[in-house]
Amino acid sequence: MNAMPQAIQAAPLLRVSGLTKWYGQIIGCRDVAFELRPGEVLGIVGESGSGKTTLLNCISGRLPPSSGSVEFDTARFGLADIYSLNEPDRRRMQREEWGFVHQNPRDGLRMRASGGANVAEPLMNLGGRHYGKMRQATIDWLERVELDTRRIDHKPRQFSGGMQQRIQVARNLIHGPRLVFMDEPTGGLDVSVQARLLDLLRELVRDLDLAVIIVTHDMAVARLMADRLMVMKGGLVVETGLTDQVLDDPQHPYSQLLVSSVLQI
Repeated sequence: MNAMPQAIQAAPLLRVSGLTKWYGQIIGCRDVAFELRPGEVLGIVGESGSGKTTLLNCISGRLPPSSGSVEFDTARFGLADIYSLNEPDRRRMQREEWGFVHQNPRDGLRMRASGGANVAEPLMNLGGRHYGKMRQATIDWLERVELDTRRIDHKPRQFSGGMQQRIQVARNLIHGPRLVFMDEPTGGLDVSVQARLLDLLRELVRDLDLAVIIVTHDMAVARLMADRLMVMKGGLVVETGLTDQVLDDPQHPYSQLLVSSVLQI
């Protein structure tokens, strides 16, 4: 990735401070703080139960935290705590300025609508009414994610899992978001399908200069996609740094264990 030098010079797009989530007496994540700049890709890594998905859901407005703040440089209000916005304004911001790629594409697609309708829907939600322009934009994006445009009217169930994920990626990028969340975007796919999808995601992120927060347990995915890593254990961030530094010279004992157990298989 080559976005880091530009990202360092820019003002924060996202600022997370003291973010904490409790489930009763169980900690989901605790006192997490970081900044994300335009064009930067942050990887959140850790084993199952480490708190990375809880953190992602709190940052993305899907799960209110117990304490702390998530500030985003919104187009309408400038840097604002997303949880201080009223519900309509927060939903509008999420719809206009964010994308969210689920691990299971069925969670991010309307399975009864065609693949083309799924991709075009964000444009309609933003007020698009010109059918021809929206259909052409959809065709362009299907081509961009390397899908056969002749299948624009096929339902998602008629596509393989990898193709469904490509539809979901197109759906989340067609409206030009500034920040995209990715939750294990290659999880559950065959290795060969994973490899090409990762190459595609990396190309799109670079070409569009996207800011991305990606959650993964796969260190190979983290190395390929992320500029910077946060390692989580038990709801806490135990190490953070540039991706190559964390993976090649981990400092925390848990990071060392995590890297060695995955990369030396």
